[in-house]
Amino acid sequence: MRLPWRPRILPAVQVPAPLQSRFRDALALESAGRTREAIAAYEAVTREAPAFADAWYNLGRLRRRERDADGALAAYAQALARRIERPEEVHLNRAVVLAEDLHDAAGAARELDAALALNPAYVPALLNRANLHEDLGEREHAATRYRAALAIDDTCFHALARLAALEESTDAANPMIARLAGALDDPRANAAERADLAFALGALLDRCGLYSLAFATFERANRESRASAPAGVATYDRVAHERYVDELIAAFPVASTSCGAGAATAPTAPRLVFVCGMYRSGSTLAERVLAAHPRVRAGGELPYLAQYVAGPLAPFPSSLRDDAARATLEALAREYRSRIATLFPGADLVTDKRPDNFLLIGLIKRLFPDARIVHTLRDPLDTCLSIHCLHLDPSMPYALDLLDTGHYFLEYRRLMRHWHAAFPGDILDFEYDAFVRAPRERTAALLEFCGLGWNDACLAPERAAGAVRTASVWQVREPVYARSSGRWRNYRAELAPLAALLGETRT
Repeated sequence: MRLPWRPRILPAVQVPAPLQSRFRDALALESAGRTREAIAAYEAVTREAPAFADAWYNLGRLRRRERDADGALAAYAQALARRIERPEEVHLNRAVVLAEDLHDAAGAARELDAALALNPAYVPALLNRANLHEDLGEREHAATRYRAALAIDDTCFHALARLAALEESTDAANPMIARLAGALDDPRANAAERADLAFALGALLDRCGLYSLAFATFERANRESRASAPAGVATYDRVAHERYVDELIAAFPVASTSCGAGAATAPTAPRLVFVCGMYRSGSTLAERVLAAHPRVRAGGELPYLAQYVAGPLAPFPSSLRDDAARATLEALAREYRSRIATLFPGADLVTDKRPDNFLLIGLIKRLFPDARIVHTLRDPLDTCLSIHCLHLDPSMPYALDLLDTGHYFLEYRRLMRHWHAAFPGDILDFEYDAFVRAPRERTAALLEFCGLGWNDACLAPERAAGAVRTASVWQVREPVYARSSGRWRNYRAELAPLAALLGETRT
């Protein structure tokens, strides 16, 4: 979801000078990255002047930044109660907290509908409502919202790209192809918007069988994505990544028998299953198979492990050598389980399906010795091609160049060999191509590995309840199909350098 993330800046005439000064001090602390101090400053302002709606608004934003979802919602509610200007922004921000942090799609829908009731022409709410329709599998409703956004603003290129992604036509004369091509040449589109448009156009051309043109379009899409990133962000350093994998392997050696920190004190319920692997390797499908089981709650792509690595465990993994690391890990294990229990009360088994958690399998097993790891994998060429055709965030720079993706894949494969050796029996390889050929057999193996009895519903993952918030949102709502296996054949010539790098001899 997208939201107005800018702070509210107080006009000088609205409050007495001393309070205005304290408000601006809080803004300065926020700008300096001193978030917790800024929160305390905004809280002090709201205590002194509880009718000050903009202070509540800024407090809500920063509480969410500090992962305090309930506190953010409460602050936003105060802003609304104090009759804040542009209340539709507040409803939108509340919707983002509900959808992304609390997994409450119904609550998010109510907030977005409230925003649009106040301002039917509020394009950010239209986009987010359309996005939520997609998450819930409501294709026509999503298309209607995107069209409404375009009717209000013909430069809403993101809406056009998302509308095109909903197209199912395989007709090369589809007028949407020309419409996207025209938008790509529109001087009003910036690099990020051109990337959106080019990825959407490439997908349509691929669907129509125009593979050479599609590949050239995906190449442009990745160039535009790189150009949209701040300087240096979209640069993949192969040597640095190899060094990081070396550090991970050294930090969690095969010979180590150290079980998880805090295993004796941490509760065992709910049971945890981490689904991970390369992007576009079938992780969403594996989670949906599990989510169809009545004892499973699908957590989706939870951010907590990545937050721990970037925060209290930084610099990771070298921080684990510190004597204090054990106490830190114990606290993080408790915090993670507490968050899961809050999000999914009474759950028996919860999945965490963030693909790049494959980098953190050693950490997962330190935190949760009894966790099960479902490692999704797919044909290497199909995996790398699919990544190349997907608009991933440019902060994942390996995805912006096919040979960089190939290098990243080789390092992923090296690391997974290590994890299998370090944690034998705790990692199940869930092979996408094998699954689509024999879904019953592979489903049975997956359920057994996760300690679940057989349930026929797992053979129809497209019927599993709940929102899907990944790039596979539409594929996993179809019955299991095999047409994505062997997709690389359509791009045999273009993928020859990648095949050589990966050592994949194909006929």
